[in-house]
Amino acid sequence: MEIEIGRSKRARRAYTFDDIAVVPSRRTRDVKEVSTSWQFDAYHLDIPVISAPMDSFSSPATAIAIGQAGGLGAIDLEGLWTRYADPRPQFEEIARLPVEHATATLQRIYSEPVKADLIHARLDEIRTAGVPVAGALSPGGTQQHWRTVIDAGVDIFVIRGTTVSAEHVSGSREPLNLKRFIYDLDVPVIVGGAVTYTSALHLMRTGAAGVLAGYGGGASSGNRRTVGIASPMATTIADIAAARRDYLDESGGRYVHVIADGAVSTSGDLAKAFACGADGVMLGTALAKADEAPGCGWHWGAEAHHPNLPRGERVHVGTIGPLTKILFGPSDSPAGDMNLMGALRHAMAANGFVDIKEFQRANIVVSDWRR
Repeated sequence: MEIEIGRSKRARRAYTFDDIAVVPSRRTRDVKEVSTSWQFDAYHLDIPVISAPMDSFSSPATAIAIGQAGGLGAIDLEGLWTRYADPRPQFEEIARLPVEHATATLQRIYSEPVKADLIHARLDEIRTAGVPVAGALSPGGTQQHWRTVIDAGVDIFVIRGTTVSAEHVSGSREPLNLKRFIYDLDVPVIVGGAVTYTSALHLMRTGAAGVLAGYGGGASSGNRRTVGIASPMATTIADIAAARRDYLDESGGRYVHVIADGAVSTSGDLAKAFACGADGVMLGTALAKADEAPGCGWHWGAEAHHPNLPRGERVHVGTIGPLTKILFGPSDSPAGDMNLMGALRHAMAANGFVDIKEFQRANIVVSDWRR
């Protein structure tokens, strides 16, 4: 539905997770019969969760823990773990920072160059644990470090930026040609963020195995405040799910996974993301609250330490318990930040759905709940 902003500008109404709710159907199902498993490319995952490649949660140890829990742990290969042989002093400094010095200090800490030998070492550590290995680079970092990452060995390559397009234009340097790049790789690639039907469709045509729906960053992102850019996640996921459907027909049956990336911080958000059409979710804020998170209760993304235009901040999310309790419970919190998978299973069971594919067909209502 279009609305008029002014006589010369019209806009489409879009919805956040707070604007919608899932409506139970006439049939329910025993929660024990509900499956949250996810087949991504050649990898069978027990839970449809990828950890966001953000230093506040992702480390070799937490990537291994997510993998052992049945998900996929993605590590930031331009983060502290590939800049410092032992980044613990840097994490401790970040946790102690006063608010007024946080951004400048983050910029200084992240000015240390990424080291190829540390990329090898971190990926080797994850591989040795016997879980799938996922490494993430920004589009700019991909051009610089992709060969090192491939030589080091990854099972899944993640290209994650605030906005990633298949048609980036630059007059000063040759842009990353995603279609050629992905074609030359022997591993599945997840790429994003994308927030529109058209941009997602173009990314699917590059050969990506998965598309990140959203800008990521979650609670730590300030894109709307800094550059005026935002995209309500319920509409974003639904639009990109439509692109997945149309590309499936266009390509003769090639299925590209839609992964919600951003604004998924509670179990209710998680359920709504799948009901809107997601196949999986990339979690940052929710996991940064884990005891094992190296951020010590603080959460930040790459936008917070951008050297020229920071578009995010370090935020305090606290520590609420071990990772297994956040994912599987039992929960002693009514806030929807523990037992995420249990809550998802209950949401699916309340609608009579047996798996994620069925849950994508859930009925949704819209209302201004905040009034």
